[in-house]
Amino acid sequence: MNRVWIIILLFVSGYASGQDKYNYMNYNQLTEVTGTEYVIASIEHQGKMEVKSQYMLFINTQNGHAKQIDFPADSYIRQISQIKLDSLGINKIMVIARTVNLDNDRGIDWNDPQQMIILSTDGQERTQVTDNDFFLHAWVINHNTGAIVITGYYDTNPNGKYDKKDKNGMLIFDLKTMNVIRKIE
Repeated sequence: MNRVWIIILLFVSGYASGQDKYNYMNYNQLTEVTGTEYVIASIEHQGKMEVKSQYMLFINTQNGHAKQIDFPADSYIRQISQIKLDSLGINKIMVIARTVNLDNDRGIDWNDPQQMIILSTDGQERTQVTDNDFFLHAWVINHNTGAIVITGYYDTNPNGKYDKKDKNGMLIFDLKTMNVIRKIE
C-alpha cells in the first residue's frame, strides 16, 4: 500500500511541476550584418506547449534603435543569411521561413510551403520572392549577375501537398531590381 501512495505522490508532483504558467522569450540566433552597424536577433515567444510567435529584430548597434519584423503567429524561420556582393552593390538579408498555412489545417507545419523573403540590411524593406502556393525546393545565387535561381513546384490543385497534378517551376529573381525576371513552369 505504501508503494501505491509513493507512486501517486510522485505522479501528482510531476504533473504539478509540468503545469508551468509562464511564457518565455528565446533569442535563438544573433547574426551580424557585415558592412553595416546592424545585428539581427531571431526571437521566439514560447508558451507552455508551443511557440506563440516568432519575429526578427534589426538592432542598430550605434544608437540602440530596433526594427521588429513580424511573422504570422505559428510561423517557423528556418534560415537567415546575408547576401553581400560588393562588386554589384548588393547587400541583402535572405530569410527562408514557413509563413503560410496553405492546407488550412490546425496551423503552419511541415506540410506547408517555405517562402523566400528578401529584406534590406536595416529591415525597412521587405520583398516576398516566392508565391504563397510555391513550394520552395532549392536555390542558388549567381555572384556575377546578382540573380537567384529558385526551383520548386506550384500547388495547382490547392490540396496543400505535392502530387502528380502539381507543376514544377523555376523562378529567376534579380537582387538589384528586386523583381522576378522570369517564371518558368
